[in-house]
Amino acid sequence: MKTSEVDDAKETNGNLVQGPLPAGTVAPNFTLYATPDQQLSLRELKGNPVILAFYPADWTSVCGDQLTLYNQLLPTFREYGAALLGISVDSAWCHQAFARDRSFHFSLLADFEPKGAVARQYEAYESHLGVCKRALFVIDKEGVVAWSYVSPMAINPGADGILDALDALANSSQSTPTKN
Repeated sequence: MKTSEVDDAKETNGNLVQGPLPAGTVAPNFTLYATPDQQLSLRELKGNPVILAFYPADWTSVCGDQLTLYNQLLPTFREYGAALLGISVDSAWCHQAFARDRSFHFSLLADFEPKGAVARQYEAYESHLGVCKRALFVIDKEGVVAWSYVSPMAINPGADGILDALDALANSSQSTPTKN
C-alpha cells in the first residue's frame, strides 16, 4: 500500500478500509457496457466534467431514490456541461430494465465481468458484499478526480457535494486567465 493510501485508510474492526480515489488523481479510464450491445469509455467524455455514481444494486430502494434524484437534476448537471454515469455490478440487461422502469435519461454502466473491476480501480468496491460502494466522483474536463465521496451503504448521499464540486470547477475555469 502506498503512503498516500495509508493516510486515506480508516480502521474498522481491525481491518483497513480505503477511502475513494482522492481528488487530484488521474481518473482511471474504463470501457463498460451501457446496453447489452453498446460500450462506453470514460475517455469518450474527456473535455467535459463527468459525474460517476457508483451504487450497490439496481432495484433497491435507496439506489432507486438516489438515481431518481440525479435523473431529476440532469438539466442542472447539463448546465455545467457534465455527463452523469451510474455504475454497479449488475448486468447491462438488468440496467436496461431498471432504467426503462424508472425513466432514467442517463447511462447505467455494467461493471459486471470481471465483477467490480472498475469499482476496484476507484477504490469503490465492497468486496465482502460483492457490490459497489455508494461512491461519487466528479471528474474534471482533463480527466482528473476533482471530488470524491463514499456514503454509508444505507444512506442516499444526495447531490449537494456533486453540485458544490461542479460549482468549484466552473469557478476555477472562469478565473483562469486566458493567454493571448
